[in-house]
Amino acid sequence: MVKAITDANFEEETKDGLSVTDFWATWCGPCRMQSPVLEELDDEIGDEVKFVKMDVDENQETPAAFGIMSIPTLLVKKDGEVKEKLIGYHSKEQVEEVLAKYK
Repeated sequence: MVKAITDANFEEETKDGLSVTDFWATWCGPCRMQSPVLEELDDEIGDEVKFVKMDVDENQETPAAFGIMSIPTLLVKKDGEVKEKLIGYHSKEQVEEVLAKYK
């Protein structure tokens, strides 16, 4: 299961290895479509990539710091450094393609 994180633990949770943070909100339709894709990827490659999610209504500091203006946005980090920002819904194949560049 994709772990929910907060402003307080974002840096700690995404500083090592390859991570994908899903910025979402409960009222966001495309976010509800994105979530099952990430859950499936977490089941399949969760040992290689850390998947986490952050509710932008409850946590506003981190999205603001990274210029997150639209949701869903997937923030791909490698060893704490932002590599890509994927805005809008992305299929499993699209996410896999992006992650393959950093494994």
